Amino acid sequence: MSVKIRLQRHGKKGKPFYWVVAADARAKRDGKFLEKIGTYNPNTNPATIDLNVDAAVKWLFNGAQPTDTARGILSQKGVLLKHHLETGVRKGAVTAETAEAKFTAWVEEKSNKTIAKVSGLADTKAAAKAVALKAEKEVSAKRAAAIAEKAAANSAAATEEAPATEATTEETEA
Repeated sequence: MSVKIRLQRHGKKGKPFYWVVAADARAKRDGKFLEKIGTYNPNTNPATIDLNVDAAVKWLFNGAQPTDTARGILSQKGVLLKHHLETGVRKGAVTAETAEAKFTAWVEEKSNKTIAKVSGLADTKAAAKAVALKAEKEVSAKRAAAIAEKAAANSAAATEEAPATEATTEETEA
């Protein structure tokens, strides 16, 4: 039986949500699977990936072949690096402590990049919101000035009409 690590689609139309699963290659895309390894949500920015790294490495050592998309996800979370390092430990090229230290350092660096991206997106969003608020305040100020000008013009017209009506009433009385 050949095993694939692949994505199983869930979620509603237009809002996909995926499970990362180890499944028999002959099974349907959303059908029977052997083990759920994690989840992948592409709807968030950056995409949210929750993955059991040890389970994925176990399946890779058992001969599971990831699909192209699953390979990208596994690579992004460091599963392929951990598999590579553990292969080196099994062959005696690296010690387990060195391999674990390399993997931990890589994960730290990757998480710092992700945090930087999230904060950059938040800063961009805040800047765009500030620009929109400034533009909205300018439009509101222009609108208020136009209303005040119109009200002044109406009051001036009303004061000009008032003496004229008083003069006409005095002429009719006399």
